[in-house]
Amino acid sequence: MYKTFYGFREKPFSKTPDPRFLYMSVGHREALARLQYVLEEREIAILTGDIGCGKTTISRALMDTMGDVYHFCFIFNPRLSAVEFLRVIAANLGVEKPSTAKDFLLGEITQALYDLHENGRCLVVVVDEAQLIPDREIFDEIRLLTNFQLDDQNLLSIIIMGQPELRRIVSVPLFEPFRQRVAMAYHLLPLTLEETQEYLDFRMIVAGGGAGLFAPDAVQRIYELTGGVPRKINTLATNALLTGFAKDLAWIDATVIEDIKSELII
Repeated sequence: MYKTFYGFREKPFSKTPDPRFLYMSVGHREALARLQYVLEEREIAILTGDIGCGKTTISRALMDTMGDVYHFCFIFNPRLSAVEFLRVIAANLGVEKPSTAKDFLLGEITQALYDLHENGRCLVVVVDEAQLIPDREIFDEIRLLTNFQLDDQNLLSIIIMGQPELRRIVSVPLFEPFRQRVAMAYHLLPLTLEETQEYLDFRMIVAGGGAGLFAPDAVQRIYELTGGVPRKINTLATNALLTGFAKDLAWIDATVIEDIKSELII
């Protein structure tokens, strides 16, 4: 396939959130640095951004960079009741058969958190797609989880990630108690035109190839069609490489992008 033709060891524009392929734009660097700080301070953070901007990949990179001191619990589907939400956390902490009664369940979580602390570790709860949380009660439980603390520090950190509407959801007055517990709220923007060029080259180099395969006019067109959203860039770039391979092209220019744009739903 096109990997051998263009000299790649692996696919450069896979959609899986592999931290090796995380291109650190200015926004991504700032988001990662802020999340690292929130973990060190054991607070709550909100990270928002459009679909495909790299929020999940940043969370994976965060896990890789923070080391074994932090125990991560990822919740990818937050369409849960409050008790189900707490049971997921309890199970992640190693509680066998978490209770279905909330009072017992909180006791199990408390003991597990203290045990984790005794072993020199801190829980990090990462809630993805948080705009889908169906009930305000879950936000209350997230807020109350920060009550698990010692005299000088919390026993866990919480990162809540979602699409831009998450910010609107938590902005209403009913969420004021929750907002007061949030230490950092950062919005991740799409890539600029210059960053789109760097993103394409970076991922091709990580995949074992070289930079400069996409001509400047192709990069310009990719940027215009995708708005700088990495996931959309991946889709368009992959189809461009497939077309280039089929046509035996050593250089991807804007005509290739024009040829494939009508085939894509991006």
